Amino acid sequence: MQPFLEALSDRVLVCDGAMGTMLYARGVFINRSFDSLNITQPDTVAEVHLAYVRAGADVLETNTFGANRIKLGNFGLGERVHDINVQGARIARHAAREQAYVAGAVGPLGVRIEPWGKMGVDEAEEFFREQVSALLDGRVDLFILETFRDLHELAAAVRAVRGLCSLPIVAQMTTEEDGNSLDGTPPEQFGPELERLGVEVIGVNCSVGPAPMLETVARMSRAVDRPLAAQPNAGNPRDVEGRTIYLCSPEYMASYARRFVARGVRLVGGCCGTTPDHIREIRAAVRAVTPGADARPRASATVESGDVPAAAVPREQKSRLAHALARGTFASLVELWPPKGHEPALVIEKARALRIRGIDAINIPDGPLASARMSALSLAVLVEQQAGIETVLHYACRDRNLLGMQSDLLGAHAMGVRNVLLVTGDPPKLGDYPKATGVFDVDSIGLTNVVARLNRGLDVGGQRISRPTGFHIGVAVNPTALDAEQEYRRFAYKVEAGAEYAVTQLVFDIEALDRFLAKTASMRIPIIAGVWPLESAVNAEFLANEVPGVRVPEAVVARMRAAATPEAALDEGVAIAREIVTAVRDRVQGIQVGLPSGRVETALAVLDAVR
Repeated sequence: MQPFLEALSDRVLVCDGAMGTMLYARGVFINRSFDSLNITQPDTVAEVHLAYVRAGADVLETNTFGANRIKLGNFGLGERVHDINVQGARIARHAAREQAYVAGAVGPLGVRIEPWGKMGVDEAEEFFREQVSALLDGRVDLFILETFRDLHELAAAVRAVRGLCSLPIVAQMTTEEDGNSLDGTPPEQFGPELERLGVEVIGVNCSVGPAPMLETVARMSRAVDRPLAAQPNAGNPRDVEGRTIYLCSPEYMASYARRFVARGVRLVGGCCGTTPDHIREIRAAVRAVTPGADARPRASATVESGDVPAAAVPREQKSRLAHALARGTFASLVELWPPKGHEPALVIEKARALRIRGIDAINIPDGPLASARMSALSLAVLVEQQAGIETVLHYACRDRNLLGMQSDLLGAHAMGVRNVLLVTGDPPKLGDYPKATGVFDVDSIGLTNVVARLNRGLDVGGQRISRPTGFHIGVAVNPTALDAEQEYRRFAYKVEAGAEYAVTQLVFDIEALDRFLAKTASMRIPIIAGVWPLESAVNAEFLANEVPGVRVPEAVVARMRAAATPEAALDEGVAIAREIVTAVRDRVQGIQVGLPSGRVETALAVLDAVR
């Protein structure tokens, strides 16, 4: 066979269709690792490959889409990366013979990488390199990197391939119906970037059917000069009597294959829901089409507005709290929890009383302890509008995906909220609904990157928004974390991402706070210490033993146990909190006081130690 790229320049090539759909139809449950079938049921995988060869596919993708260490590790197969990938390539090679090219299929790792997630780009490259090396041992002809939503991760996969070989790369993003990637990156941006990375074929696959994908291909064709690839789903899935069915007929898919070719596509196939019948019709359609000269008009590689970008908002102009911290003024905050219900009047009344007493801002947690309460954003807006005091909006990653977070934050900014405290959030199992699920699309480091980009006038996908936002970015930090080194690293990442101030977990251990401050002196941003006036010995014991991330020294618990009456316990709790405030007053730039049982007077009694 002639080399793949030569064949691609001579004619349109047809890729195979879905592997997962075909395996599911053969009785393989979706909760299994389809990649592991290369070892446990190789004949079943070979049957699917042979069906596509008989249908006329020019390219077979190995059954290795999820065969990286991260995804295989979810099935206890992390140590079998090499075996599964090598065997996957060999099965496809045996089926292809001399009739089809074998493409090593590589999909996303299944975790977020920087700047959105915890995994570093170098770590991601290493995981991809491990899989690519194994596929090379199995003798693939090219690589298809497919169904990527994050351009950063796809770039890491491309570098992993290029670091090991010079085989052709087909790099494919997956997009929404609007043509942008699932993270919002438009083809006018990801296409040229992939071209700069040196991939030979640029394409899109999965997520949508042929019609919306055609529009995306048309946009890509104006943005890049490389050959294009298109592998749509067989329409949108439908639930029919408990089965997931894709309804696009082979004839319909074939009609769009001709339109893809007219837009510059040289590699066409199918993704979810496509079968050998679809591929057979697609092959017949493209064989009847003779592509003309590729005279695609070029579009600008940027999707940013032609206007001069607005300047970022200076920190001291973002909010009154930001102005105070920038000038070195000591800040006082009080935490008010959203109500369990839809009536905010009592919280607003307390916020108004705190404003009158000179408190700088009200800190509003987002679903504290993973319980169902009024949304923190709604309460923040009501407090600012009706109580006339600034809020610090806790915003947790737990319940939203990346695009949902962006939408919430843009809305918050439009309604006047400026101070945010970005947190990962408590897992639902810690709260009132242990069977509820968390999203955790990104963690607080990734979210800090998101908000910092909004402050530069860019959305998650790199497109310009109307004007930069002016969020005052806060993050949480725990000076008493069990893994202190990890906490230091995460704090450094948050500062690097754009954090402008930090609020600590509850401080009862002054020595631990001192160690943290000494360790992080080189990356210093204003630190606001969290303080909690204990109510009783039970409260002290609960925090010491049952609240993750809080360390209460035994001496403090003993003092609370020694209180003879509930009134004495309250007084002792305030006394301890005042001692802590006095001790840390010259170490930090502010204090945040929690409100046991919602007592405003208790918080004010503690803050009197500052005054």
